Amino acid sequence: MRQLLAHRDARLLLAGQTLSAFGDWAMFIVLAVWMKSLTGSSAEAGLVFFVLGLGAFCAPLAGLLADRVRKRPLMIVVNFLLAGAVLLLLFVHDKGDAWVIYLVALLYGVGGTVYFPARTALLRLLVPDDLLAEANGVLTATREGLRIIAPLAGVGLYVWLGGSAVALVDAATFLASAFFVARMTLREERPEPGEHHFKRDVMAGFHHIRATPALQYVLVGLTTALLVIGFSETLLWYVLKAIHEPPSFFGIFSTIQGVGSIVGGVTAAKAIRRFGEVPVVALGMIAFALADLALIVPSLPMVVIAGPLAGIGIAWAIVGYSTVLQTRTPFAVQGRVASAADLTISTAQTVSIATGAALSTVLDWRLLFVVMATVVLASAVWMLTRRDEQPVAAPAATMEA
Repeated sequence: MRQLLAHRDARLLLAGQTLSAFGDWAMFIVLAVWMKSLTGSSAEAGLVFFVLGLGAFCAPLAGLLADRVRKRPLMIVVNFLLAGAVLLLLFVHDKGDAWVIYLVALLYGVGGTVYFPARTALLRLLVPDDLLAEANGVLTATREGLRIIAPLAGVGLYVWLGGSAVALVDAATFLASAFFVARMTLREERPEPGEHHFKRDVMAGFHHIRATPALQYVLVGLTTALLVIGFSETLLWYVLKAIHEPPSFFGIFSTIQGVGSIVGGVTAAKAIRRFGEVPVVALGMIAFALADLALIVPSLPMVVIAGPLAGIGIAWAIVGYSTVLQTRTPFAVQGRVASAADLTISTAQTVSIATGAALSTVLDWRLLFVVMATVVLASAVWMLTRRDEQPVAAPAATMEA
């Protein structure tokens, strides 16, 4: 960790991403609360998150863009564009303006889909391969940790000063992120031109994943698990009812899960050095599955145990997944591989949430937890039985302390 933070550019990236993540978590919940306030409809408020997710379908084109231009200028431009997008919320005054919230949610999702592969590739340039796990761990711990306070801060500011105030704060975090990225001293080479075969260029990320065993293992295992993991978005409400806790207890559960995510993010790099990226993804999934089994028992102590365990599992899976994407991918297709993987798992998660909501109306919630745990454990065991291969050499990093 000290070695990572000794580098000026790494500190600048972390500072910018911390501010941006705070703005993201604050704004996401406020968009839904604002829509609910304007329309009185829970369904229309829920659609905000659906629209946010639509941006993932731009992933193949976003990955191609990230591979065809310099990453740092692209990240700066996206930050400025997103700052402008959220300022559109200043024009929302009544129910007739509610469509603007959906527009901002869509632009937010598209912007994030472009930003993610660019940041993934930039991190590969910025940080030596032996520090990638630490970098991903710090970013994950910070982002997940902010889930504890940012939504509460966002809603509090919304209640106090209104949605326009939250929009101004979020825009400021994007501008701050752009400032920190612009202050980096990293010098990027101009990316090599593509083969001028559009379809082949766009699909290069999927082709590389299919040809790379470690990426196949992680994507197949994670995608299979995510086809059921989304059930928890619905099932947790049944757990709260079973232990006779009010819906507001969900916030407490999210907090203790966030604490586990911080611990997981901080310890993931050490685990990767000991076991490797793919096994750490699998071990994280096993921890999450055990948390699912604990939630079957209608007991407050078991819920308190399950929260941090799930948080650690999620963080280990995210850090292992992010690191294996970077270390098993040539830099020329880094953005497209990141985008292809993100599209795959995002689609699985979206399907899972909808499926879980439907199944919970016809099947016992405890049975669904058993199904979740069984599928996740089976996926993790399958990943642990696969053989890994050597990482791909990274381009020389140009980075000053």
